[in-house]
Amino acid sequence: MIGVRVKLNFPEELVREPVIARMTDAFPVVPNIRRADVGEQGGWIICELDGDAAVVDRALAWLRAEGVGVDLLGDIVES
Repeated sequence: MIGVRVKLNFPEELVREPVIARMTDAFPVVPNIRRADVGEQGGWIICELDGDAAVVDRALAWLRAEGVGVDLLGDIVES
């Protein structure tokens, strides 16, 4: 199990979509939202994703494919 801190950037067309909920339905990862700023024209979320390393990688790839910008913040905590 690892925890990865990421910044997720949402374009305007995804602000009202339940992207995080869909991700947790599709992948056994646990998001912990630490900060966020979301408005009508876009936004960002800083969160930690906990789970198996390979699953976290697949979840991040899925987010990118959905149109979410993913920036790794470099904080990786192994548990």
